[in-house]
Amino acid sequence: MLLRELIRQSEDTLRRLYPETEARQMVFLLLEHLIGTQRHTHIIDPGFQVSDSDLARVLPCIDRLSQGEPLQYVTGQAWFYGRPFNVNQNVLIPRPETELLCRIAIEQAQNCGMTNDISLLDLCTGSGCIAWTMALELPGSRVFAADISEGALATAAAQNFPSDHAPTFFKADVLSGELPVGQQKFDIILSNPPYVMEREKPLIRSNVLDWEPSLALFVPDDDPLKFYRAIASHASALLSDGGFGIVEINEALGPQTAGLFKNAGFSHTSIIRDLSSRPRHILFHR
Repeated sequence: MLLRELIRQSEDTLRRLYPETEARQMVFLLLEHLIGTQRHTHIIDPGFQVSDSDLARVLPCIDRLSQGEPLQYVTGQAWFYGRPFNVNQNVLIPRPETELLCRIAIEQAQNCGMTNDISLLDLCTGSGCIAWTMALELPGSRVFAADISEGALATAAAQNFPSDHAPTFFKADVLSGELPVGQQKFDIILSNPPYVMEREKPLIRSNVLDWEPSLALFVPDDDPLKFYRAIASHASALLSDGGFGIVEINEALGPQTAGLFKNAGFSHTSIIRDLSSRPRHILFHR
């Protein structure tokens, strides 16, 4: 089959579910991942033929996309902080706002003079995108990362990065009791916990709602800050003097979340806004 014909047919299929521009982008990205073509290949080489073996790989993936499955799950890969992470339905697809959390944490560590032997704890690690990014961007750091999901931990531990930078992943329920870290103290505590309220489900796109793990997304309407209370409690016990923490938050609950950390004894607490001026993270200091 001609590449240009495959692109046309694939776009037609996906436009039943996605806007035209988004459908085209997904097709180009899928073909680049599977067979190595570029978005201009069909233009500069209009006679480019897709082999039968490549077609047998592409068409089932187009069918999966047409069912609403996210492109990142279809390809098994999501880019985060310039690196390819393995993803599957056990973990959330990493998002730009979490990249911002990592960027802020790296800058904050540098501003605080943290250069050597940094200890860091990532709670609700999911794919491990925060833990691995911090371990790779802050060489010599000792990174520990927890999640309640065994599937998420298996995914995080199996990322394809140098093993000498590998975080220590362990299973723990952030909401219950103490964490199994012994007497370890941490210079940095980070988390992107579940924070979407159940009543916000109608606002969530179906390719997120139907495919990404609810365990990592939603909290009850009557207690939307339960993870932040637990994180603040753990931070009170585990954060070193002079250390700091950053958590990603629900933009609708910025003041309430900041107030929770202030009430937990972190007097130097601030709301950080994203590029759209929405409350996106809480920074707190010991």
